[in-house]
Amino acid sequence: MPDMSSTTDSVNQSSRVRIGIQLWPGGTPDYATWRHAVQHAEELGADVVFGYDHLHKPFVDIVDGVPHLHDEQPDVNNFEGWTALAAWGEITRKAEIGLLVSAVPFRNPDLLADMARTVDHISGGRLILGLGTGWYKKDFDVYQYEYGTTKSRFDYFEASLERIENRLQQLNPAPLRDIPILIGGGGERRTLPLVARHADIWHSFEPIEEFRRKNDVLKGLADKAGRDEAAIERGINWTDERTSDAFAAEGVTLFTSEIHPDEHGFDFSELERMLAWRDR
Repeated sequence: MPDMSSTTDSVNQSSRVRIGIQLWPGGTPDYATWRHAVQHAEELGADVVFGYDHLHKPFVDIVDGVPHLHDEQPDVNNFEGWTALAAWGEITRKAEIGLLVSAVPFRNPDLLADMARTVDHISGGRLILGLGTGWYKKDFDVYQYEYGTTKSRFDYFEASLERIENRLQQLNPAPLRDIPILIGGGGERRTLPLVARHADIWHSFEPIEEFRRKNDVLKGLADKAGRDEAAIERGINWTDERTSDAFAAEGVTLFTSEIHPDEHGFDFSELERMLAWRDR
């Protein structure tokens, strides 16, 4: 059975630095390789193991949190994230699990809440519910979802957050814990106000000076929303040990990185560096 000890305290009540790894399925040789990578990441000591919610692997470079797609977007091996999460809940014991992040337009938001509640039970209360608007147009086009505009996707996202929260309160049986909601991004007009009202974890990619500024913005927004800003965990994309020291000094407690597989599988050297930094 999954380890129930992780349900004792809310993720936001801990100031302990945690390491998360996002294991991309895009390009994996096969499902068994991806599955083994999840188990190995937990064995090494990862606190959180994330997948992604892309229906195709994006060939992309992320610059200051903004995706820049390559001209060519070939089709490679890939697997769907939520069905995998259900299996991860059974094959892991301690690590929290989630998607970084779920594209809300792909699913009815009430159904998504029920899926999250179910995986929460499967895992013994270890799900992190990462939520976003979706951005990779190929996913929308090929699966015939309406891509719309940035505004229309954010409008739908905002309405869906309320539906997800309401449905989580109505499900029977209830989730094993208050499932933490993670929202990523640093947009000051739409994203940060939603973080202030709904998120338990804010995940971003900003360099340190920009993070400090946006963190101050978030604090003000949380105060206006009647929330304790300290109840929102800060997460950041890992770069290196020295930079991470600076972010930790600013109160960041969740550090994440990606591992992209090649034909041989997954290279865990970056995760090992992160864990050594965490444990030093």
